[in-house]
Parts: sequence; structure tokens; C-alpha cells
Amino acid sequence: EERLAVTDSQPPAGTASPVERGIFWSRELEEQVPPGFAAEEAAAWLSAARAARVASLERGGCGRSSNRLARLSDGSRACVRYGINPEQIQGEALSYHLAGVLGMQERLPPMALALVEARGRQWEPVREELRGSHWAEGAVVSLTRWVDNLTAVVAPAPWGAEASAGRRLQPLSAGELVGLPPSQLVELVQWSDLILFDYLTANFDRLVSNLFSLQWDPRVMRRATSNLLRAPDGGLVFMDNEAGLVHGYRLLAMWDPYNEPLLRSVCVFREGTARRVAELHRRRSAAAELRRRYRAREPLWARLGFLSERQAELLQARVDFVHRHIAHCRAQ
Repeated sequence: EERLAVTDSQPPAGTASPVERGIFWSRELEEQVPPGFAAEEAAAWLSAARAARVASLERGGCGRSSNRLARLSDGSRACVRYGINPEQIQGEALSYHLAGVLGMQERLPPMALALVEARGRQWEPVREELRGSHWAEGAVVSLTRWVDNLTAVVAPAPWGAEASAGRRLQPLSAGELVGLPPSQLVELVQWSDLILFDYLTANFDRLVSNLFSLQWDPRVMRRATSNLLRAPDGGLVFMDNEAGLVHGYRLLAMWDPYNEPLLRSVCVFREGTARRVAELHRRRSAAAELRRRYRAREPLWARLGFLSERQAELLQARVDFVHRHIAHCRAQ
């Protein structure tokens, strides 16, 4: 951790460098990153959504056919996700709160759990729609705030260009960044967090799935990245994280050959993210801090439970791996 704080020689006066001390995005650049979902705004929406009644349920717009777009009595909309099995909803909830532990929750739409009760106050207006949904009574679903005017995102270089050309992914380092336009640099700041987040959660249902598909489709990296969208202000939105932490941890042998090189392809980080990773590594507290945050902020947490002991160990091991990778980038 102390090595991360060592100050290298700075670029000459008048040179605008996007990177400070070799591996950290500059503060000036980070200040240009769109704010995403502010903590106060997210908390207000979650409070309102938990108290609101579901006025209607509509098909389409929220992923798989078992999901629904809900119109709430407060006028807002939310995607209601019904998992094929409970671990998907658990993964969605735990990934959301791990993003909070890491200081990047503003990139994820506000998400709360809800209990399906056809005769309960929240669901009473849509009792007939529930009958046609085939949702089980008492199931836990996730409510995710609906966001308008989102657009698709194509992976930038080095991931898109390098991968689609069949070359090994090369680390995104400071030397490659000089001369890039500010808008591209701002997006790369967000991508560095995304790739680190997806490694920690072992989420294979985003860029990793595109990398996997290269063996059949050499042009896949030029297409939209799964479960990643862009807001009108340029901010990236990390959508649909249900493959993380639980489902993803069961399939590490299959997906880590793609997830690990992807992490190694990043050697520039947000300093706050690196600091949080270093602290979780030093204290060996990743699972404990996630559990504390999850229990404090999600009233229905006990319905789904928490990570198993083995999953908690895997989370800490992955935090330790990321910390070693950041230290390696610093040494380089």
C-alpha cells in the first residue's frame, strides 16, 4: 500500500498528462467523468420504490421473458427481474452492494429487493398480471430503476481493436494515452473500473462473453457490449449484474481464462478504487464489509442470505489478486 503512494517525477510544466504517478488517472480527468447515480438520488428512489405500489406490469424492455417493466404508483418505472433461480437475484443484489464497497455504485442503477405477494399491498393492483407471469408466490425479485435514453457501447481500444485482430490483449498503460481526445479518456476511466469490478465478481456476462464468442465470430468486438449502456451525458451504466459473485463463482474454471487476461489489460486505475482494494487486502475484510453494507441497506437480505464461506474466501482471493496486479503495474 505504501508503494502505491510513492510520487514519481511529474511531467514537465505545461504538459497535460491524463495519468499521475505512473498508474493513476489524473484528478482533472476524473472530475470530467459524469456523476452517474448520486448517492442521495439513489437513496431517495429506493425509499420511494419500496413504499410504492406496482400499478402495472408490462412485457419487454427488461431482458428475459420472465422479467417485467413495472410502472409504480409514484410515477417512476422499474425493471422487475425474476431469476431463473434465486442465486441470480442474490448475485444482482450482492454485486450492487459490492460496487458500493468499492466506491463505484454510482455506475449502477439503484436496485432493491421485493417480495412477490399477490395479496400484499405492493402487488395488489397487478394481481391478475401476476397470475399470468408464472412467478412463484413468495419469490424475491429485484427492482431496478428504469433509465431513459440509454445507448449501446462498443468496446474501445485496446480491447476492441486488439481482440478483433486476434492479438493478445496488451496492457492499457500511460504511454498509450497521450494525445487521445478527452471524451475517450473519460470513457477509459470508467472502463478501468468496469473491468476490475467484473473480475472481482467473476461476471462473465459482459465483455468476457464477447471475448469468448471471438472463436466463432471475429467481428463480435465491433458490436455492442452486453449489459453495458451509455447515458446521454456519456456516463457508462453497468446493467444486469446477476451473473456476479454467486453464479460466476461456480463457473470460474470456464470463464477465468478470459476474465484474468482482461484484468491484466488494465494498468491505469482510479486512485480511489486502488485505495479501497488495498484496504480490503490489508484488512482481509472484503466479505465482512460487503455483508455489513448489504445487511444495513437491504431490508430483505435475509430472504436470500449471504455468500457461503467458500464464496467469501474466493472474493478475498480475487481482491488480493487485483491488489498484486496493481502493485505489478506500479513496479513496471
